Amino acid sequence: MSLLQEEREIILSNEYVDNFDFAEVEEFVRGASKELFISHHFKTKKKMLVQPRGGFPTYKKQYALNEFFVNANVDVLPLTIDSNTRLNDYATAKKMLRLSEENDVDMLNGYPLVNHGYRTTRKMITHFNKPVSLRHGTPDARLLIETAIASGIFEIEGGPITYLLPYSKNFPLDKAFLYWKYVERVCANYSRLNEPINRESFGPLTATLVPPAITIVIQLLEMLLSLEEGVKSFSVSFSQTGSMNQDIVMGAVIRKLSAFYAKEIGCEDANIHLVYHQWMGAFPTNKSFAEQLINMSTVIASMVGADKIITKTREEASGIPTKEANAATVANTQYTLGILNGLPRIVDEEEEEILILEVHAIMEAVFNDPADTLWRKVFNSIKNGIIDVPFSPHIINHNEMITIRDAKKNIRIIKRGNVPIPKRCYEYEKAQCNLNKDTTSIVNDIIHDIGIMQ
Repeated sequence: MSLLQEEREIILSNEYVDNFDFAEVEEFVRGASKELFISHHFKTKKKMLVQPRGGFPTYKKQYALNEFFVNANVDVLPLTIDSNTRLNDYATAKKMLRLSEENDVDMLNGYPLVNHGYRTTRKMITHFNKPVSLRHGTPDARLLIETAIASGIFEIEGGPITYLLPYSKNFPLDKAFLYWKYVERVCANYSRLNEPINRESFGPLTATLVPPAITIVIQLLEMLLSLEEGVKSFSVSFSQTGSMNQDIVMGAVIRKLSAFYAKEIGCEDANIHLVYHQWMGAFPTNKSFAEQLINMSTVIASMVGADKIITKTREEASGIPTKEANAATVANTQYTLGILNGLPRIVDEEEEEILILEVHAIMEAVFNDPADTLWRKVFNSIKNGIIDVPFSPHIINHNEMITIRDAKKNIRIIKRGNVPIPKRCYEYEKAQCNLNKDTTSIVNDIIHDIGIMQ
């Protein structure tokens, strides 16, 4: 028995798992409908796929949500996991699920997949026969991903960096790398049985003034960590920045460089996709303005040439969106995509050149770390501040890089910390901003820039 299989048997002997049958799950994946695999849809669809967000604690409400989405012409169903499961607290999730079922009140902010179990959840997934994307935010997702794949969920979001630095303060980063290595291997192994399991990184990060170079570097590194374990279908992603031009530049650069670095490690046979998140920052309370913002995101996603768009709702500023609001956004986004024809191709060569130089410089610094494996090089690079995510709550993140918006609303780096931004690029970034102000005024500008859409 391999070390991986030994570890799997330990993970799946958890008291909250009801008799995991490895052979039966393999047979299920081998014979599963190709409609359940988003990797199959990426290959065969001629349009951008539309995916909302959403997750309810009870089976009954999750089923009803999926019915709403299907009636709204959704392409990819979401399954958002509750916070207790994200923290591997299955005991509390079990208790809250029972209270939710008994009182018809949502005591969890998502679907507790481990507690529902794969046999129950599989009935719902196969009934709707659409690809499902797992959204969770879990540093240690080993048990969750085993349960998800056994349920028929063949797209897994997250990674050791993107599901840790934006969400956690103390969870050990080195452990997160090792736990996600397990996830990549399991996904790669199941991918040999049918269509590939798609892995997707979480590009929005903190969704707070993250400069394009940092977003792209982290996307590329999580892609490489996944591909080197044998994953053959991967989605890089980013969210609306607040500048249409910067989004278009990011889309062009991330596509070019993901292909470049995949080839560098001999994985050019992997299929790489681009996912665009509608605005992830603070939403306007005015619901009409929120709808305009969502519509603008859809237009930008088309100009970027995204393979999938992940939607938001007009209710983001007022609470957890209802299933009606979520379904309405799906229908409206599909309509907008259907009438967007003949969009011009915009290229900003100067911005692309600057961004490519920045990304290559950071990637080179990561690769030059003396550690013997890629994950250790990335770990050291975060620890040393070579990779620095603005506004991350995690104690290992340096938080020395400072960013602000220029007059055109592009996110600019005005303090680089230990991030090896080349001098020419750094001077260019700062030259776009009015920095002839006192410190208090600049801090006020940053606060304004964070809430730019409100």
